[in-house]
Amino acid sequence: MGKIIDRLEEFIIATLMAVATVVIFVSVVHRYGTGFEIPGVQDWLLEINMGWAQEFCIILFVWMAKFGAAYGVRTGIHVGVDIVINKLPNKPRAVMVQLGLFCGVVFTAVIGVFGAAFVWENGMAYETLSLFGSDPGAHFEGPTTPDLEWPTWMVYSAVPLGSFLMCFRFIQVMIKFARSGELPTHDHGHVEGLEEGEVLVVGEAIAIAEQREHAHAGLSDADWEKEHGAEDAANKEK
Repeated sequence: MGKIIDRLEEFIIATLMAVATVVIFVSVVHRYGTGFEIPGVQDWLLEINMGWAQEFCIILFVWMAKFGAAYGVRTGIHVGVDIVINKLPNKPRAVMVQLGLFCGVVFTAVIGVFGAAFVWENGMAYETLSLFGSDPGAHFEGPTTPDLEWPTWMVYSAVPLGSFLMCFRFIQVMIKFARSGELPTHDHGHVEGLEEGEVLVVGEAIAIAEQREHAHAGLSDADWEKEHGAEDAANKEK
């Protein structure tokens, strides 16, 4: 189930990014194309309405940002100021890390609940009740976007959906950290297709060092494995 959610999350982000890129490109070409006095072509371009493109791309970027934030929690892309925390002994450090993750769970859960309530009262209740033939009562139809005239509750749904997904990711990270003592990391210096042994530039080396500092409390991979391997062996003997 987790892998399905991972793939779906990545598919949504990639699709939103691809669609936004294509729409922006077409919109820019259309805008400049209408300025050239080419017989037939200019009139044809002027007949095409691209006024909705900006609003559409803004909506795509909002959804991309919300789901991208959840992806960042899962992969460790988010920046964390943890220099002082990583200098603490293992147990106090673990407590502080779990406290930070717990705050992330609470914050995203609260935003998700309030976001869902806002979306429901902003038109979703009216649409849902009307769809099933029930009386919407005091619920109103809700506003629409200026250009596309889409119900705004559909656009704002990115807030509860993205927030609940972030909450789920924070819980995942908490469980993984409690079991292994490791946090998710993202190698900013890695590029798909490059061979092993490539020389890193200064920026890439710093990024990798920061990721190691974040995940392994400043220890090298070998030292981390040596220390925690010994702990795992001691736990098994008990």
